[in-house]
Amino acid sequence: MVWFLALVPVCARAEVIHLKNGRTIWADQVRENAGRIEYDIGDDTYAIPKASVERIESGGVPPQYASSGAEGNGSKDVPAFAPSDNLKNEAGLADKIVQGGKVDGEALGALEQKGDANAAATGYFVAGKHEFEHSNFSKARSYFEAALRFDSQNATILNYYAALLVRTGNAAEALPYAERAVRSAPDSADALAVLGYAQFAADRNRDAIRTWKRSLELKPDPVIQQYLAKAEREAAAEADFTQNESSHFTLRYEGKQTPDSLRRALVETLESEYDDLVREFGVAPRSSIPVILYTDQGFFDVTQAPSWSGAVNDGKLRIPVEGVDSVNSELARVLKHELTHSFINQISGGRCPQWLHEGIAQLMEPKSVASHGQRLAQLFQEQHEIPFNDLEGSFMRFSPMEAVLAYDESLAAAEYVNDTYGMSDLRRILERLAEGSSTEAALRSTIHSDYGQLEAEVGKYLISRYGE
Repeated sequence: MVWFLALVPVCARAEVIHLKNGRTIWADQVRENAGRIEYDIGDDTYAIPKASVERIESGGVPPQYASSGAEGNGSKDVPAFAPSDNLKNEAGLADKIVQGGKVDGEALGALEQKGDANAAATGYFVAGKHEFEHSNFSKARSYFEAALRFDSQNATILNYYAALLVRTGNAAEALPYAERAVRSAPDSADALAVLGYAQFAADRNRDAIRTWKRSLELKPDPVIQQYLAKAEREAAAEADFTQNESSHFTLRYEGKQTPDSLRRALVETLESEYDDLVREFGVAPRSSIPVILYTDQGFFDVTQAPSWSGAVNDGKLRIPVEGVDSVNSELARVLKHELTHSFINQISGGRCPQWLHEGIAQLMEPKSVASHGQRLAQLFQEQHEIPFNDLEGSFMRFSPMEAVLAYDESLAAAEYVNDTYGMSDLRRILERLAEGSSTEAALRSTIHSDYGQLEAEVGKYLISRYGE
């Protein structure tokens, strides 16, 4: 189970789609087209069969978890934080660089040819900021890098670039840029906040605690306060932990609770599974992966995870091992599942929706939907499944029964894509997400399905295999 938090802005009043299965979808706009209900959430458009809709109401205010955009999904345990600093001459160039909602490459080229380094840096920063705010992280990165070529010490540009690197799972790479930003602007609460996120994601908790405290002294922020509290819980729980390192992992544990034989077996299992996943995905996480072994109580104290969760990957593999004295087949599956999330984050740039995260992770355990196939087939046939776009966000909000269904549907979708198109197309979906595509655009460009079509095809797949 991968755990993430995405900050959601204050939402305007929305339209509410009430489904016959009792669920609701919060949308910006809703319309009927050819027997389907189409609706918009942010820049994405989705569709579901009209027959599955009970009624549509206007004027609701969506709960914070209702946002289903890919932004922040599946990322490490950092929020979708965006600095608020601006450049002095940014306003005068913004309308020239961004026209009709798109970056004008010719305007950037013309600006660069004038030979004014400050103006060129600002122009590329404006372009990068626009793409960053629209979650087009690959384009944003290239623009920020161009801006830094013209002004390598600008705190605002450094800060945005560091925030982008943290958001896309490159915390270790972000650290020197975030540190330079703080040296250039030591009294910037935003620069300190980004540095704290980079330190926390890079497993430097004590540094993050000091940095966030300084940021909060300059500007109160309830989200940073929450992360500071989490880092302090973690530091307190791990005060007496011992640390060992292997080729790809940093293992922390409480000596009395974790026998030497179990630690060795855990590391051997993780290294073997790491090699399997490198062969499967063709890539590897760039940094050493922290693995933290807890007592059961320590695990829930630190993670604040729901009681039904068995482990968490929030950029660190957090595993409860109380009462465990060997790596049995079930624990090995849990380790493989959680480790897979780190690979998915690397490939998708931290932009993978939760259902795809959990579906692929279960597929890699390996796990099959067969044991629940008949029940799932019936749910899809009766249109009582949870819509996939409602599974883009965290599963933490679900009850135990809802969570079981969410995981089963996620596995069914991943299994369908893998059996029908192959693992290569699952990888390509992740790659499209890393390039800035929305989830639905990534699906269309690979398996040629929008969400409505995917749900229909997964339903047919389940009914053909497990239906009565």
